[in-house]
This record gives sequence, C-alpha cells and structure tokens, in this order.
Amino acid sequence: MALLPGKVVLVSGGTQGVGAAVARAAAREGAAVVVTGRRPDVGEALVAGLTATGAQASFVRTDVADVTSARASVAATVERHGRVDCLVNAAGLTARGTLLDTTPELFDAHVAVNVRGPFFLMQAVVRDMLSRGAPGTVVNVISSSEHGGQPYLAPYVAAKAGLAGLTRNVAHAHRFDRIRVNGLDIGWTDTEGEDATQREFHGATGGWAERAGRDLPMGRLGQVDEIADMVVFLLSDRSGVVTGSVLDWDQNVLGGLD
Repeated sequence: MALLPGKVVLVSGGTQGVGAAVARAAAREGAAVVVTGRRPDVGEALVAGLTATGAQASFVRTDVADVTSARASVAATVERHGRVDCLVNAAGLTARGTLLDTTPELFDAHVAVNVRGPFFLMQAVVRDMLSRGAPGTVVNVISSSEHGGQPYLAPYVAAKAGLAGLTRNVAHAHRFDRIRVNGLDIGWTDTEGEDATQREFHGATGGWAERAGRDLPMGRLGQVDEIADMVVFLLSDRSGVVTGSVLDWDQNVLGGLD
C-alpha cells in the first residue's frame, strides 16, 4: 500500500539533491507534490519527469531566504490543492566559514536559508492546518553537524543547531493539534550540491566521493534515495505518533570513540 495516498506534500528545496529525491519518493507513494527552488529549468524538468509517470506535481519558483517568497509558496500550494498535508524543509546552504573568517553577511545567509526560511514555512503550513482543524506532518532535513561539526562549518552549525531546537519546539507546541514535527540529522551524503561544495571549497576532483567513501564505515557516502525513504516514512501514518524526534541518520555513532 502507498504511504502517502492523496496527501499534498510541499518540498522546499525540492529541485535537486535530497529534496528532489523526496519529491520522487512522495509522488511514488501517492502524494501530489509541490517542489520549490530558485531554478525554474531544473524544477520544471523534475516536474515533467514526475508527471510523465502519472503523478501530480508542480513547481513554484521560491527563494526560501526571502520570507515573502517562502510564504507565497505555501499560498500557491493551498490555492492549487486546497491544503498542505505535509511539509519537507530540504533547502540548505553549506558555504564554508570558520569562527574567525565568517562575515556578518555569510552568517546572515546561513540563518536565512537554514533556519529562518524553515521557521516561516512551518508557520504558514501550521496556520493552514489549524484553520482546517486538520492533522499534518513536517520533516526538517538538518545535519549531523548540528552536534558540533567541523571548524569550517561554524555558521552552518549555528543555523542547523537552531533548526534542531526549533523542530522540538514546534513539535511540542502543536502536539495536541495532531501536527507531528520531526527532523533528520543526515550525515555525509552524495548530492549535486555536495559535489559543488567539495570542488569549490576543498579542491576536490573527479571520483572524490568514491575515494571519501572508502574511509567510511559502510564504504560509501549516504545516498539521497535512502534519506527520501526515511523522510516519507516520517511523513506517513506508518510512523505512528512519533513527534519531536531529531534522528541521527548517519553511519558514524554520536559519542562513539576509538
């Protein structure tokens, strides 16, 4: 049986990487999917692929760092489908910066994309759910780095740690509204964005992901389709009453030392 039959799923940052994988998985499980992002060419291509399989899918051009734009994506989803049942915050910024070299502009950019955008998307979606007296689910894609991370991820860690705390706060605030909110602290994952980041900031060359994976416990980086399956599970009724959980989706064990 499909996990999300008839559900309306809004995926922020759904045009590539984890977000695109979530969109594909949600559509496969019976949902009508709305994906957002800044690149219409990529978003429309993804939607075309989904609709070709018979799925309901649409693209809304959105800059999650712009609160007005983020709110408009929710309004567009409600206008098209009448409601939002599920929200996935998958948009993210991973530009590097240490405590010593991060500028106020870079710090603000991280906050805007990695915590402020998700905050106001949740605000708009929860308001829609409350207006209908309806239950709903939210999954925030966070990062295992929110536990501390590398020195060159200082502003990213600050923002993602904020999103982890926000996930628990919203879950607690709306538990009696039957709105479940959970998060995934994902580990090192093979995505288009990670490839660009490794090349831009770390001088990576072709085959870097395979080489990096050899040093990991499972011998490879995480894959977006694996994360998408977990996200869809958390969005669905199959995950039961679970709310306020920030799950470590990683092959390294938090606190484990050799």
